[in-house]
Order: sequence, then structure tokens, then C-alpha cells
Amino acid sequence: MTTSFTGKERAFNRRFLALMNHYLIEPIACTPAAGWEKGQVENQVGNVREWLFTPRLVFADFAELNAWLEQRCEALAQRFHPEHSERRIAEVFETERPLLRPFTAAFDGYFEQTVRVSSTCLVTYDRNRYSVPADYAGKTVSLRVYAAHLRVVADDRVVAEHSRQFGRGHWVFDPWHYRPVLERKPGALRDGAPFQQWDLPAPVRKVLELLLKQTGGDKAFVELLLLSRPHGLKPLEVACDLALEQGLATPPVILNHLHRLIAPLPPARLATPERLRLSQEPRADCARYDQLRQREVVHAG
Repeated sequence: MTTSFTGKERAFNRRFLALMNHYLIEPIACTPAAGWEKGQVENQVGNVREWLFTPRLVFADFAELNAWLEQRCEALAQRFHPEHSERRIAEVFETERPLLRPFTAAFDGYFEQTVRVSSTCLVTYDRNRYSVPADYAGKTVSLRVYAAHLRVVADDRVVAEHSRQFGRGHWVFDPWHYRPVLERKPGALRDGAPFQQWDLPAPVRKVLELLLKQTGGDKAFVELLLLSRPHGLKPLEVACDLALEQGLATPPVILNHLHRLIAPLPPARLATPERLRLSQEPRADCARYDQLRQREVVHAG
């Protein structure tokens, strides 16, 4: 986090300084191996560890941990305040709340490193692999690692985001990242690793199973996927459900339903202001053309 020099001089980590600047905090470093300079910090850390993390608990993810911590903090807030013994901690906090600086936005805290995307559209972090859009295969991207998720940044935008995996040997795929692969090789739907655990809606999954039993069914299903991509899987789910109800789960029928669902709505009809209305509106009268045909035509000789 810091580099120590002579006396109190320090060189703080760039991300740590960004954190301090965000919350308007001036960092002050203690002398190495001089714990007494921290006042009651060490004791308070021990108290919090005893109140919240003893005995040691196990949680499935950070969301479950945070929910449990919220409950414990609310319970601890009902204790009497150490200085104002006649009032509870929650009551004292509500009194002080208007005096605190408003909390506007959380600091975007992450660990960042530069990584290279493999030929199979994967980046590796902490011995786990995460997919990246196929357009970035073989390119260098920025990997931002948060406590519970990670993001892949390229061309000044987030191109992929995944829940962070702990442990080793996990493979995390987003099948949509392999869209160009499906365009070239529709057969990858059958055996490709990114598509084996694809969490598709039940009607879509049923149609996929039916089409994969037919010659060229994988290509037909890929065409349906690519058509629905800009609109999400919901229209495709409805189209597949309608086709299955009719007993006609064929690509042309599903395609017809899909086109109807994603077709843009007709423009609203505008009301003509009264001042712009014609006093004598034109009428369609085909007899006028008959009069022109019967009129004698004189040619200049």
C-alpha cells in the first residue's frame, strides 16, 4: 500500500490515494512497529472481531455475508452507548446523522491488471477463467477485479462482466461472447463448452432439443438467436412457446412469430389542427379520368 522513507515520509499507492481523495481523507502513516500511535484502533478491531466474527462463520457469497452483518449491526445498535449510558447507540447515531457529510457515491474500488485474451476468448485470474467477446481474442485488455465480481475493459468501455469465482479451476462462460463463432460454426451448439450449461428459458431449450435432432437444425436455431439478440431472449421465448402450443415448432413458424413480436409499433396517428383542415377535401373520382379519355385530342400538324 505504501513505501516508507526516512521519518514520516511515505509514497502511497495510487489507488489508495484515489480512495482518500474520493472521501476527502488525508492519510497519515504511523511509524513502523509503533502500534501505540494508533490509539484505540487495535482494541476496537479486536472488539468488532469478537462481536461479529466469533465463532468463525461460513457464507455462500458476499450478499449473504452483508445481510447477516446488517442484522448484527442493528442488534448491536440497541446496546447502551458507552459515553451516554442513558441512551442507546442507535439513538445517538440518529442525533448525529444530520451533522455527517452526505454520502453521494461509493468509490469504484478495484484491483486492475493488464491481461491477454486467449485464442479461446478467455482471460485468467487467480487460476479461474472468464469469457470475453470473441472480437477481442488475442488482444490485450484491462481486468478490473472487485470483491464479488470482475469486469473486462477494452476501448474505454466494459465489454464483459462476471461474478467472481473463488477456488481454482472454474470456467465462467457467457455464450453470447461466442456469437461470431456460432455464425461460422453452428455445430458448436452441440458440443461447444460455452453452450453446454447455457441457462436458456424452457421453451427455447425445448425448441433447441427438437431442432438439434434435424439436419441443419443447429444452423436454423443460430439464425433465430442472432435475430433475437438485439431484443433479448424474451421475444424468442414467447415465439417458441406459441409454436410449441400449436404443435408447429419449425423454424419458419417460430420466425414468423418472432418477426411479429419484434416488429416496431405503427406510428401514432396525428390529429390535424382545425386551422389546417381543408375547406374542401379532395375526393377520389375515377370518372374524371374517363372524361379525359373521351375528350378529343387535337395534334399540331
